[in-house]
Amino acid sequence: MRLHDLKPVAGSKHRRKRIGRGPGSGRGGHTSTRGQKGQGSRSGSSTRPGFEGGQLPLARRLPKRGFNNKSFSTVYIPVNLDSLNHFNDGDSVDENSLREAGLVNGRGDGVKILARGDLEKKLTIKANAFSSAAKSAIESKGGACEVISKLESSGAE
Repeated sequence: MRLHDLKPVAGSKHRRKRIGRGPGSGRGGHTSTRGQKGQGSRSGSSTRPGFEGGQLPLARRLPKRGFNNKSFSTVYIPVNLDSLNHFNDGDSVDENSLREAGLVNGRGDGVKILARGDLEKKLTIKANAFSSAAKSAIESKGGACEVISKLESSGAE
């Protein structure tokens, strides 16, 4: 096999659909695949997603009931135990030090320590939440867990 023998897999390449090139093109000679009449057959026609031709759209026909609590939910940024080995033995770790180390990025309502991996150092960790397994793993190494409120972590006083 040589370079000039290489070909794309059969069926992976398609010719461009040449619309409006007469009846011999196989693409609807005079209507150019737009059908006969109506709004969609006219030049420059485009409608927004969900438009139903003037009929009351489905999103407005359905009843709107109930309450969604999602906007009030608490979203923690997860940090696993194995990534806390980045710090030195005896360090005090809070959200700011986690951000400086690059272990926490983005916005959230605080930091939650999760128990994936093994912690090898004695650390004092200040976070908004701890999983029970992570808390026991930190304390078994002689470290301490301090739960702080959302206001303390954001720096608002």
